[in-house]
Amino acid sequence: MPTRREFLRNVSGATAGIVFAGCCCAESVFGFARRRQQSAAQPVRSKRGAVTINGHRVVVVDVHSHVRVPEAWELVKDRIGREGHYGDAQQANPDSLGNILNIDKRLADLDQMGIDVQAVSINPFWYWADVDLARKIVQVQNEKIAALCSAHPDRFVGLGSVALQHPALAVEQIEEGVKKLKMRGFAIGGSVNGEDLSAAKFNPIWAKAEELEALIFIHPQVSGTPIDESRLKGNGNLDNVIGHPLETTLALTHLIQDGTLDLFPRLRICAAHGGGYLPSYSGRNDRCLQAFPKDCRPLKKLPSEYLKQLYYDSVLFTPEDMRHLIAVVGASQVVVGTDYPALWNRTPVDGILAVPGLSDEQRLAIFNGTLARLLKINA
Repeated sequence: MPTRREFLRNVSGATAGIVFAGCCCAESVFGFARRRQQSAAQPVRSKRGAVTINGHRVVVVDVHSHVRVPEAWELVKDRIGREGHYGDAQQANPDSLGNILNIDKRLADLDQMGIDVQAVSINPFWYWADVDLARKIVQVQNEKIAALCSAHPDRFVGLGSVALQHPALAVEQIEEGVKKLKMRGFAIGGSVNGEDLSAAKFNPIWAKAEELEALIFIHPQVSGTPIDESRLKGNGNLDNVIGHPLETTLALTHLIQDGTLDLFPRLRICAAHGGGYLPSYSGRNDRCLQAFPKDCRPLKKLPSEYLKQLYYDSVLFTPEDMRHLIAVVGASQVVVGTDYPALWNRTPVDGILAVPGLSDEQRLAIFNGTLARLLKINA
């Protein structure tokens, strides 16, 4: 294992091979919707996409974007078809979606969208791998992400990979990722080989993440979709459109209901896609305490109250979606997400500006204030 000094000395060539890949079945073509002219008292957009509030330039930080590392594909391509889960090969293969981008294209897209700093991460596809292979996959991916961030420190920060299926190894990877590679957090799936994230075996991982104040970004995977795959076939890309939010909903609910968030109250968790369905229907978990008291044991507080200690990206699709999420969890818990280079959120800044009733302070929190703190960015 090279030292950090040796790693950084070779960083100029290490970014070769980074592939910017979307989150399941999306092309990498970006449009840009101009927001209609606003009064001087409201946030405005420049031609470059930059945001100003009351005449002051606002830095916009994106928590949710994807890359792929071809070297990791070389490690798994001969085994993943036999040993991996449904969807893993597509997640791992840098050529499977045909959306390879170079760094200049990515930066141009970010400028157009008004994104100044972007956290990059890799969707997990390696939870089936043995210890030795998992160590190699994570090492090459984290080093490539670190190299990209070191080459463009004003534009990118890293969310590293971890091998959750091997908790002791994952703890080592979190420690090394933060202290050696300067990772600001780690991207994980919503479950691990059928086990929920609240399982006791994962507690050392959450303890280490809490200790190091590392953000945990939960991104659902098709391989974790918790309903029979046959019901997600047919028109509509249902394994993604329905399965992903459902996987996130279950992941967050188990962390709440099984007591993980009580054990680790300072754990920093951000959920992709606005937290799935949970923020829109959280009251049902509260009412279960009355309707089925034998089956729903009390926690330290109402289940819905735990939503306010989690964070959520803005990959939602109407101003009303965003307004409701903010009403449920608070503007301080919502952050910008693009899902780049997928097409789920092509106009992230305009989406926030369109939410009715937000104050300038709330917009600032969503654009950068919360993520600047969570990702340790000087914004």
